[in-house]
Amino acid sequence: MKRFNGRAAEILLVEDNPGDVILTQEAFSDAKINNHIHVAKDGEVALKMLRKEDEYLEMVTPDLILLDLNLPRIDGRQVLKEIKQEPNLKRIPVIVLTSSQAERDVIKTYDLHANGYITKPVGLTEFSRVVQSIESFWFTVVVLPNEDSLKSVDV
Repeated sequence: MKRFNGRAAEILLVEDNPGDVILTQEAFSDAKINNHIHVAKDGEVALKMLRKEDEYLEMVTPDLILLDLNLPRIDGRQVLKEIKQEPNLKRIPVIVLTSSQAERDVIKTYDLHANGYITKPVGLTEFSRVVQSIESFWFTVVVLPNEDSLKSVDV
């Protein structure tokens, strides 16, 4: 817990499939890192949450975003593009977690500066392994910026 100064890791899951939301929540509930998962059911809600607009004024800035590509209203590609263009959001790691295995989707999301691309496994056991690897890498190995340092900094 030292990484987060005693607080839980904040994760924004952008996913419209209720079954995948439950799978992700169950897998993260078994995780070793204390975490809070905030769910956005479409791209429009995700952007409002990240920008702290309307009813999301008190939303915490996530440490990690798990983003599906095929979303209603605003698709995941557009959400990723907007996140990576906004100075206060662009440093938040975005992992695309999608059912698409299409090479064009992989290339497009990396062109839009995704930090990773993972194809969703079908079963709970496989899904749990993927979540454990996300947890291990992003919350144990990698150094993440804290919320204050996510604001634009001249380099």
